[in-house]
Amino acid sequence: MDSGKAGEAAPLRKRLHRREVEHGVRFITFSCQRRLPLLKNPKIADLFADSLARARRRHGFELYAWVAMPEHVHLLVRKPDDAPLAPGLASLKQGVAQSVLTRWSRLHAPILDELRAGDGGARFWQAGGGFDRNIRNDSEFSRAVRYIHENPVKRGLVEQPDGWAWSSVRWWMGVRGGEIECDPPRGRGWETWEGFVEPRPQERP
Repeated sequence: MDSGKAGEAAPLRKRLHRREVEHGVRFITFSCQRRLPLLKNPKIADLFADSLARARRRHGFELYAWVAMPEHVHLLVRKPDDAPLAPGLASLKQGVAQSVLTRWSRLHAPILDELRAGDGGARFWQAGGGFDRNIRNDSEFSRAVRYIHENPVKRGLVEQPDGWAWSSVRWWMGVRGGEIECDPPRGRGWETWEGFVEPRPQERP
């Protein structure tokens, strides 16, 4: 979290750079400034989803799963074959931040005072790279997809994963109309895989 003090070194986790593995999948998490629930506003969450779709098309990274929670985002992605992932992520985050902060500045929104960083400027996203790890095998991939889709349920925001509007779970369920397009995982067997959410207890008759 930004300390608000100019010149103070970022925490070690924020200064680490993840080594990109060629053709590797990465689980990425980044948070709103001071972990405020800025994405709780449905219009801002919709803006994030639209920006994610544009960044995927423009920068060519593969998107397997995602969720926008009130104060943070999870992505499961693979970098383009011929380029690093960082420009695509920067484009995504900058597009959202510029749009929202510009509007709030015009409105003189009080929330801006809570978003000030050490240099006095307002930030939408928390500084640093957030949480970032490489996915090593299919088992880790499966767990990451489930974790992403179950996050709103575990937080008590909805009762079922598909009740949350800002995630990839309905795409995995086969819904295509109105959903952010994702990429099918590479390899065989994923077409019939139903482990993208945790099994629900069977209701008694």
